[in-house]
Amino acid sequence: MSKLPPPPLSTERKPNSTVIAGNAVAKQKKGKSKFKKALASSSRWLHIYLSMISFAILLFFAVTGLTLNHPDWFADHQTTTKIEGTLNAGWVNVSDTGKIAKLEIAEHFRSHDKIKGAVDEFRIDDLSCTVSFKGPGYTADAFVDRESGKYTINVINSGIVAVMNDLHKGRDSGKSWAWLIDVSAVLMTVLSASGLILILFIKKKRANGLLVAAIGAVACYLIYYLLVP
Repeated sequence: MSKLPPPPLSTERKPNSTVIAGNAVAKQKKGKSKFKKALASSSRWLHIYLSMISFAILLFFAVTGLTLNHPDWFADHQTTTKIEGTLNAGWVNVSDTGKIAKLEIAEHFRSHDKIKGAVDEFRIDDLSCTVSFKGPGYTADAFVDRESGKYTINVINSGIVAVMNDLHKGRDSGKSWAWLIDVSAVLMTVLSASGLILILFIKKKRANGLLVAAIGAVACYLIYYLLVP
C-alpha cells in the first residue's frame, strides 16, 4: 500500500491571540489619547477666546468690586438739581384718581425736563401726586400739585462711580443689564473650569497648581470662618 505525500507546509502565520489583545489595547490607548488632546485643545481655545470676549466685563466687575468695598472714597460726588414747571392740569385735576394720566405725566417729565430712569413709584394723594424715577446712580422725585398742575422735581446724580456700583449690583438697571450679569456669571464659571482642565494636562505643574487652588479655597473659608463676625 503506497503512502500519501505529506501536506505542503504553509508559510502563512496564524494570528496570535496575544498580538490581537495587544493591538486592541493599543487602539484603546490611542483613542483615549485623541480624546485627551481634543479636550485639552478645546479647553485652551475656550480659555483664550472667552478671556478676550469677556475681558471688559470681567475687568468692570473687578474694579467695581473694589469701589463697592470702599464707598467713602467717592462719597462727595453727589449733585442735586431742582426743576420747576407746569403740566396739563387736566391730567391730574380729576375726581376719579383712576383717570389720572400717569403715562402722559411720566413722558412729559422725560421729554420736557430730560428725566431719566424707570418709574419706580407713582403715588396719588388728595392734593398731590408723587412720581419717583430711578436709574443707576440716579434718582428723580417729582411732586405735582393736582389742582394747578405745577410741579417740582428734585434730581440727584451720584456720579460715575455710583453708576458703576449700581450696575455691579444690578440695582435699577433693567432686565437687559440683569441678563448681562447672568451671562457674565456663566463666562466666569466656564473660564474657571477651562483653566482647571488645562492645569490637569500640564504634568510638571499639575500637582503644584491644584495645591495652590486648594490653598486659595481653604484661605477664603478660614477668613470667613475666623474673621467674619
